[in-house]
Amino acid sequence: MGRRVLMLVNPAKPAAADAAASARLLIERFGTLLGQFDADNSPLPPQASDADLIVVFGGDGTLLSQCRRCVGLHAPLLGVNLGRLGFLAEFDVAHLKDAAPTIFGDGPLRTEVLNFIKVEVFSKDAPTPRFSGIALNDAVVTAGPPFRVIALSISIDGHEGPSMRGDGLIVSTSLGSTAYNLSAGGPIMSPRVDALAITPIAPQSLSFRPVVVAGDSRVEILVDKANREGAPLGTTLVLDGQTMAAIEPKDHILITRNHTNIRLVQNAKTGYWSRLIGKLQWAASPRMEA
Repeated sequence: MGRRVLMLVNPAKPAAADAAASARLLIERFGTLLGQFDADNSPLPPQASDADLIVVFGGDGTLLSQCRRCVGLHAPLLGVNLGRLGFLAEFDVAHLKDAAPTIFGDGPLRTEVLNFIKVEVFSKDAPTPRFSGIALNDAVVTAGPPFRVIALSISIDGHEGPSMRGDGLIVSTSLGSTAYNLSAGGPIMSPRVDALAITPIAPQSLSFRPVVVAGDSRVEILVDKANREGAPLGTTLVLDGQTMAAIEPKDHILITRNHTNIRLVQNAKTGYWSRLIGKLQWAASPRMEA
């Protein structure tokens, strides 16, 4: 009988529609297609609760947004990359075709469980948050316009930590360690490691180095100074590069483990370390001119 499959397609990527059309034939051959819908932020269709598998056509950003959208469903998500990098969306169209009998039929799927972090913003002395969201990759406090230095104080599990002045701060999951965290000089962490990386963005102090803490840590950030004057959107909290909330001076940002997770289907033909080498050029030798 095969699996019951729901397709979520990024309407902004022309190639996604062509890939979805090819996948539709494979799904109908080996399983059951429950429907094709746009990969957006609208409520999920009723068919989603009956799915055994959700296939997302787009790229890493599309897959991240649909992971948040699909929280609470039992079905794993499979990402088909039609973007530039495809680090999180592990399949391309060729891989999907090769593995179709297993993926859409009743073969075993190799999946990985990914945990979300919960991020809350409290105004000064407020008992309840004015903003709450979840993220798979990272929570970033970025200085924003007019791009003056901001000041943040950090505590971990109730213990006072360092204060920093600079362009912002990244709190990254192990999954998100190869995203903004890596570009800012943070460590690469295997997704199997239950940890968070706290990485400064252009700190004034050369001694402020990234630190790795336990994945269930309670990370608190007090905003001592923020950019607000004369700017419609100054210092900002950004989740997974997609969800944003304005930050005010004296705000308190709380980051904890969220008690929800999502499963992603892994590509049996690739692996995390091979993707680091092939896509991010990990430890690549310098190019020598002839």
